[in-house]
Amino acid sequence: MKRVLRHPFRFAVRIVWFTVEIILAVFGFAFALCFRRGPTSALARARAQCLQRHSRRILRVLGADVSVRGRAPVSGLLVSNHLSYLDILVLGTITPAVFVAKSEVRGWPVFGWLARRAGTLFIERAKRGDVARINEEAERLLEAGLLLVVFPEGTSSDGREVLPFKSSLLEPIVGRRHPLSAGHISYEVEDGDASEDVCYWGAMTFGPHLLKLLSKRRVRASVTFTAVEKFADCRKELARQLHSEVSRLKAARATPITA
Repeated sequence: MKRVLRHPFRFAVRIVWFTVEIILAVFGFAFALCFRRGPTSALARARAQCLQRHSRRILRVLGADVSVRGRAPVSGLLVSNHLSYLDILVLGTITPAVFVAKSEVRGWPVFGWLARRAGTLFIERAKRGDVARINEEAERLLEAGLLLVVFPEGTSSDGREVLPFKSSLLEPIVGRRHPLSAGHISYEVEDGDASEDVCYWGAMTFGPHLLKLLSKRRVRASVTFTAVEKFADCRKELARQLHSEVSRLKAARATPITA
């Protein structure tokens, strides 16, 4: 907290602003969803669009700029590296999407609630059979033309390398014609170290990390997208192919073009 208190005015303003935005999100999701009727896919699309609106507002609170290189996908499966809970807001700001996340995220303060309201598919990693349930739900969303985002690393990291990809959540794309895209996310901060101040990994705890993030002067998120035209029809081979593609995006990252 000592680092936070170096900027008490900025921190105080953002705490109040952040609280207001979360309250607005509560009412925004309630208004967008309570009268929604129709198929499940229509509800999922409405949730994704609502997440996009409120993600943009919350990123403004955090002083976060998002720059994009490549064409953002609008449907199909998007695989990306995973650095922080901020990834969902960043990707959700760029394009409406439904996310797959570990079940622990559901219990996180603030962001867990936001993820639930946004229609995130939560997977119980300790239950091997839960993958089949998630894949069935994912297939329905893909068939309806929505964009589904998966973080195949299975956990977040400090961003120094792309962790090996787990293949289990790639089943809905194997042998099918859904569009497939790869993405890479990176962060920079003006007054700190992104691997510690933005990335959320290891033994970090949510509350102190969020408070520190709220004190940062400016956060820059850079996202690179590429379409995967030809991909393996074996799940494990596909995992290796996509890991190589995301690693290539990381290595080739250049100055991004502001969206």
